[in-house]
Amino acid sequence: MDPIKSSPALKKLPVRKKSPAEGSEAITGQVEYHRGFQSAFTGTSRDIIVWLPPSYQKKTGKSYPVLYVHDGQNIFDPKTSYAGSDWRLDETLTRLINADEIEEIIVVGIYNTPERLEEYSDSEKGIEYRRFIIEELRAFIKEKYRVSEERENTGVMGSSMGGLASFLMVWYRSDIFMKAAALSSSFYYDNGKMFKIIESYQGDRKPLKIYLDSGDDGKRDAQKMFSLLTQKGYIIGDDIDYYFDRGALHTESAWANRLERPLKFLFGKKPGVAPG
Repeated sequence: MDPIKSSPALKKLPVRKKSPAEGSEAITGQVEYHRGFQSAFTGTSRDIIVWLPPSYQKKTGKSYPVLYVHDGQNIFDPKTSYAGSDWRLDETLTRLINADEIEEIIVVGIYNTPERLEEYSDSEKGIEYRRFIIEELRAFIKEKYRVSEERENTGVMGSSMGGLASFLMVWYRSDIFMKAAALSSSFYYDNGKMFKIIESYQGDRKPLKIYLDSGDDGKRDAQKMFSLLTQKGYIIGDDIDYYFDRGALHTESAWANRLERPLKFLFGKKPGVAPG
């Protein structure tokens, strides 16, 4: 189990709007920054970027599903992203929402720190990082924004080590997170510890909805995890999905090109359901 205890009192952080120096002209839609978000659990501070859906300012009585995304500096803005190429998550979300293909959601991008490898793994620092998200960041987001508190409307997403972190989050805390998108996940990390955790699990099937994918480099590991989950009773197309992107590299551009797949699987609108 992932030990989660009560959190110390939270310090309210100021909202800072996007500015041209931060690449606002490159971001589609409304974002708000929360700089230097302090965590008593990790002992570090990091920036948080929040993307708000198109109807957020108009539908003031509506609560929205929320998606927490690791490596938040890479998802919206090429000026802050690794190697100058971002996921274009803002553009993909806007296109799918306008086409009425997915629900409107709030996205919380969590910037990484120099402790990224340990924080995104199943380690002591990983436990601290998960506690930071669950107890400190979620509380702040719920206070500041109109997010749904239902686990069915709460997801997490990441790529590479961020994919592993997303998988760990829903696996250990399925009472809070139901949905996970794990792109090109580093399941090999720590001698394949995540495989061993799933293989040895004998409990009831956790109520989860998980998207997995890979390019050429992570194909074997992703398919192994997909197979293990189906053996544990997860139903293809309902509970779990896997996509192999033949020829794709392990890059932000590659993840950007297939990003609509996890968004549709996790937040796609059901036929016949009118928009809220």
